[in-house]
Amino acid sequence: MMSKAGLKRKSKAASEIPSSSLADMAFLLLIFFMVTTTFRKEEDRDVVFPDAEATEKLEQPRKDILHVYIESDGAIYINDQLYATEQVSNVIAPMYAENTAMVVMLRSDRDVAYNQIDQILKELQAAGAVRVSFYTNLEQRVTRERR
Repeated sequence: MMSKAGLKRKSKAASEIPSSSLADMAFLLLIFFMVTTTFRKEEDRDVVFPDAEATEKLEQPRKDILHVYIESDGAIYINDQLYATEQVSNVIAPMYAENTAMVVMLRSDRDVAYNQIDQILKELQAAGAVRVSFYTNLEQRVTRERR
């Protein structure tokens, strides 16, 4: 604090946030989240699918397909969680209400009794799921040439 001819008084602190390093921080956060995020994989199920003479590929986005696995012992898995047959409609109804374009893909073992498939179909009907598809393998037929 010198006289008017001497040193000047320091101005107030800058009220702006420096934005020169914001891009660097954004990229570091992006890299951090990319490295630390884990993507959930579906568990492999021990299911032998039935054969069919003809199959049709389902042209539906993956997000609109709900896989319901039925193993040979009668266990029912929806989104890799075990459910009882009576719980199927309670689990699928809210999902179907959220996404009416959803297709329920039944992936059952070929040794599952049809009465259990029928019970599950009735549960899906109670849940309001109108688009149901069965997953099958294409039957490989060996044909011989006639001589």
